[in-house]
Amino acid sequence: MHQARQHAHQHAQTRIRERRHRLAHEAARLIAESGIRDYHQAKLKAAERLGIFDDASLPRNREIEDALREYQRLFQRDNLGGLRQRREAALRAMEFFAEFEPRLVGPVLDGTADARSPVALHLYSDDPDAVPRFLAQHRIPAEARERRLRLDRERSLDAPVWLFSAEELSFDLSVLPLDVLRQAPLSSIDEKPMKRASAAQLRQLLADEEISEFERG
Repeated sequence: MHQARQHAHQHAQTRIRERRHRLAHEAARLIAESGIRDYHQAKLKAAERLGIFDDASLPRNREIEDALREYQRLFQRDNLGGLRQRREAALRAMEFFAEFEPRLVGPVLDGTADARSPVALHLYSDDPDAVPRFLAQHRIPAEARERRLRLDRERSLDAPVWLFSAEELSFDLSVLPLDVLRQAPLSSIDEKPMKRASAAQLRQLLADEEISEFERG
């Protein structure tokens, strides 16, 4: 009797794992093909399409991100040139905004960027007018927005955001207080401090990629 219960439990766990896998891959396909950037929305849409409605089968955002990388590697290899183009443009932008201690974040850094992904930078200043003043001085027309970022489990911040286009790419600048440089805000994907890279780290990433491409070729 105990053995039968154990077997049924294992069978149920296997089915949940399979459903999570299917849902993660369907959500990844939706993100890759339709440009949905909200993982939660993609997850629910995938569940609706596959007719899977139990919460235990819903994959974590990190599982969806892994599935998205796999999907892009298999079906969107032409994205790789666009990713490098965005990373190189990000480095030029970071050199341009050097006085604001820029950090690259988001899909361009983590490698899941597609043709719709902006180059997302965090800039740091305690003067809220410094970045718009800098943009105006350099005659860069930018659209103002606001974004809520979670600094830790208790604290959130409404950060000014500036959007502009250059080199036929979109740039997304979030302006944060200097003390946030010490610890990155939480990622909306896994609620851990988000990955971010300084100009030096991005330069190293580009150099490492070039070496590995040369070795492969």
